[in-house]
Amino acid sequence: MPLKDVQIVSGLVAALAGAASSVAQAEPAGPVITSYPSAASGDGATINGYNLSRWAEDWSAYRDPAKRTDPLDSLKYLPLDDDGDIYLTMSGEARLRMNMTSNPQLIEGPEQRQDIIRLVGGADLHVGDHLRFYGEIAHGQLSGKNVGTPSGSLRNKFVRQQYFAEAKGRVGDVDFGVRYGRQEFTDGPNLLISQRDNNTIRFVLNGTRAWARTSKMRATLFDFETTDLGNGGLGDDVPDKNRRFSGVSAGFVLPGQWLGGSNLYFDPFFWRQRNHVGTWGGVVSPAVRYYAGARLWGNVGMVALDWTLVHQYGRFGNRPIRAWQAFAAQSVRLGTDKSAPRIGFHADYGSGGGAFGNGTLRNAYAPFGNNIYFSYGLFLTATNLIAVAPNISFQPIKGVQARLEYQFSWRDNVRDAVYRANYSPYIGTERVPGKAVSRIARAQIIYAISSRLALTTRAEYLQAQDVLRAANYKNSAFLATWLSFRF
Repeated sequence: MPLKDVQIVSGLVAALAGAASSVAQAEPAGPVITSYPSAASGDGATINGYNLSRWAEDWSAYRDPAKRTDPLDSLKYLPLDDDGDIYLTMSGEARLRMNMTSNPQLIEGPEQRQDIIRLVGGADLHVGDHLRFYGEIAHGQLSGKNVGTPSGSLRNKFVRQQYFAEAKGRVGDVDFGVRYGRQEFTDGPNLLISQRDNNTIRFVLNGTRAWARTSKMRATLFDFETTDLGNGGLGDDVPDKNRRFSGVSAGFVLPGQWLGGSNLYFDPFFWRQRNHVGTWGGVVSPAVRYYAGARLWGNVGMVALDWTLVHQYGRFGNRPIRAWQAFAAQSVRLGTDKSAPRIGFHADYGSGGGAFGNGTLRNAYAPFGNNIYFSYGLFLTATNLIAVAPNISFQPIKGVQARLEYQFSWRDNVRDAVYRANYSPYIGTERVPGKAVSRIARAQIIYAISSRLALTTRAEYLQAQDVLRAANYKNSAFLATWLSFRF
């Protein structure tokens, strides 16, 4: 999207973003209501009214003053006309976090400590049922020990994180909508595209998203440029002209009588990613990569499943790209109560090969996936990787959710490197023998102190195996804890 167009939309919501900046603390709400099931509309999950993407929340029920139980509730519905059809919803977040890592980058050396602050303020202006303007600004602070030079996604004085205009309507049984501006986009498998909430500043794109939805089918068309984040004020976070992401994501509600009773969704997709400065094996070259795939997910009785298969093809310079990724997560609830423990495992595959040579490039690549799935410390990603991780999730006491997992990791191609979450290789791993990469033990505990306040702790220990040890990489421990307040 041209910069001048972004600035036009920015002007429409600048006043809203300015008002939101005075909110030092934040929290979320419920999804935009559509005929298609809102949990599967491609906007992420909404729990207790709150969503990672704040614009996906619907607080219109607070039109009734009786539903507001404290002063912050009044900020969720601020009528601007006598009828209440024009109203403003304010939102915000404050997150205090600390990360500790031994042997950063798996290289023997002093530990790293990151002290992180995230502040976000948002404003959502609804003009009747068909028009809205959303604005959101954020501040990211990072200090500590051995932190290096943080990127704009980790340290950012101020950023216009999101700003867009949206129009929607209904024709017959079909809901239509179009959104233009800077926005989060998560309409696809989380391991391929996500907001990357682990970062201080979330991943956002610039461009247009349009959709059509019925009660059983939906389709999303989009065309975006990524965002080049600076570290300074509001003017240095601009669309990246070198990287463009476009395509279509669809969805179908499968018949509930299948498999003896189920709640399943089938989401095919076809995407194109263009990168004028693609990098593999130390070579920089233009790249065009296509993604043809599908996701099957939902519940069959007490079994939850989430399966994705995607074929990637295109060109890296004058070399063809042929790659695959497959993700399969499944678990079973051990009891009829929704809070009963769940046991399961996930098995994941990302092809590798060709980065350090000529001919076909077989390295898989996710556009902007959720890499903490493979390592809380961001030590690994689904490129030249095979991973199997049994896990258990349970509620030891009310308000506390715990998850334990043990992951075995191998590489797919022994002539290719092992890759970090940012796709940089562990130098030297392409020259050593072996398949076993690591074993990772990890645990997460989330304590919901209240609907707005949560304490999260993550712990992980990576034990280097044959490949990493042969290239002189070390074991590493990672610990993160943070307190997050939202409204």
